[in-house]
Amino acid sequence: MSETFGTGASSSERLRVIHRLRLVGKLEGVSYLLLLGVAMPLKYLAGMPLAVRITGSVHGALFILLMICLGLAWRRAPLSPRQVVTVFIASLLPFGPFLIDRRLERDAAARA
Repeated sequence: MSETFGTGASSSERLRVIHRLRLVGKLEGVSYLLLLGVAMPLKYLAGMPLAVRITGSVHGALFILLMICLGLAWRRAPLSPRQVVTVFIASLLPFGPFLIDRRLERDAAARA
């Protein structure tokens, strides 16, 4: 059985983990923008609180999934503590996941 944690992870495993983190980050970023740009105005301007309830639930689930993927990337890729903190902070900002995606792509390409 091959070692998949820490520096023992294969190059292809590292790329898969980073790719998964980037994909979930993009989905979470889109859900955040939909929550802020569509659902919130619908709630407050059109009196449709269900929009926030649905979009907020999806966004929350994607955020949790992103944090799980970030933890896995920290162990399996491995990402540095600085990279982990940067991705976490970026996930809290509306366009942050899209900005950090480029950096993760560059880092993954450099490791390949």
